[in-house]
Amino acid sequence: MTEPFSAVLVNFFEEYPGIFIIMGILTCLLGYYKQYVIKKPLLVCGDTKLRQFLLQYCPILSEEYIPTWWCFESRAQTIVRLILKTYPNVTFSRDVLKLSDGGQVVLDWQENNDCEIYKDTASRPTVLMLPGLTGSSRESYILHLTKEATDLGCRVVVFNNRGITSELLTPRTYCAANTEDLQCVVTHIKQRLPKAPLAAIGISMGGMILLNYVSKHGVQCGLTAAMTVSMPWNAFETTKTLEQPLNYFLFNKWLASDLRQNVKMRKAMFQDQVDVEHILKGETIRDFDERFTSKMFGYESVDHYYKDACLHKKLHTLKIPVLCLNAADDPFSPYHALPIKDAEEKGNDNVALIVTSHGGHIGFLEGWWPRHASYMDRVFSQFINAIFTHGDQLYGAPKI
Repeated sequence: MTEPFSAVLVNFFEEYPGIFIIMGILTCLLGYYKQYVIKKPLLVCGDTKLRQFLLQYCPILSEEYIPTWWCFESRAQTIVRLILKTYPNVTFSRDVLKLSDGGQVVLDWQENNDCEIYKDTASRPTVLMLPGLTGSSRESYILHLTKEATDLGCRVVVFNNRGITSELLTPRTYCAANTEDLQCVVTHIKQRLPKAPLAAIGISMGGMILLNYVSKHGVQCGLTAAMTVSMPWNAFETTKTLEQPLNYFLFNKWLASDLRQNVKMRKAMFQDQVDVEHILKGETIRDFDERFTSKMFGYESVDHYYKDACLHKKLHTLKIPVLCLNAADDPFSPYHALPIKDAEEKGNDNVALIVTSHGGHIGFLEGWWPRHASYMDRVFSQFINAIFTHGDQLYGAPKI
């Protein structure tokens, strides 16, 4: 006589008790994922007009963000993006911009001349992109954002900082608080394309440079709108969280090593300005900023540099529409350092914060196998499209 199925099942679990434990763990994980991970993003905006604009033209902000289920943890999101994301085939033309102090920066252009949406090249909407700390136009996130922008019919210009993808001609490099090079880049683009509306997006430290520029120049910044992704708002809190043991091992140590290596490669150039040997003995990003960055840019101390670079108290100085995407679990920009309360205040117009429950640092992975466009790419696409097609509804921003 055949055994009942229930008896077979009991015998199976008695023979393989580990399966029962694994199923229990997976059930708990699934429950946690559905209850605490899958959530609509938090939209923080004290500007009623901007809030309504975003909700109308960026429907993604009203939808749940569903992170990749097997790597929703912040550090996993951050690291898996580096490993899995594809590198779209994008062809740039290179423009070397000479600066008044003898230095140079490289601009990589994707003209999008095959565009059928904006056929007039003189007025084609243009997006300026600023990569992260040591990033360039070849980063996977820049290539994906470029693809999103060109699919919308836009032209793209990627601003590579001094010494990135090009020879460093002077001892001066770059930092989060100094915006002089960006001003030269924006002026160059506007002179070359006076009829083309220009928006910008900054990633991580690129976002800090971008918003510090917008803060200093106000409505005269030459930009229609700006967006940031995973931007550290408070440099003090960023360095503090990155010095936690696990974050130090996974991120801080390696980024600081890259920064030191850039100095070591140009030791002869820097040795009259700073103590190179002391810099090379540093272990953290804060060490590097204390021994190199703050001194190169004339700050009394690293604390003075960080205070100047911080943006969490500058929201009231941003005079163009700005959208800032952060993850609550970003190991580079912790939730408590986000200017949530300030962004809610009526006096801080023009600024909207989008905060997802998960996403890590420049992660925002979604889908079972997250190799292609991510949540941040889709937010960018909808926001930029809204600005260039309906921008006349916001503070006189030109409609194309």
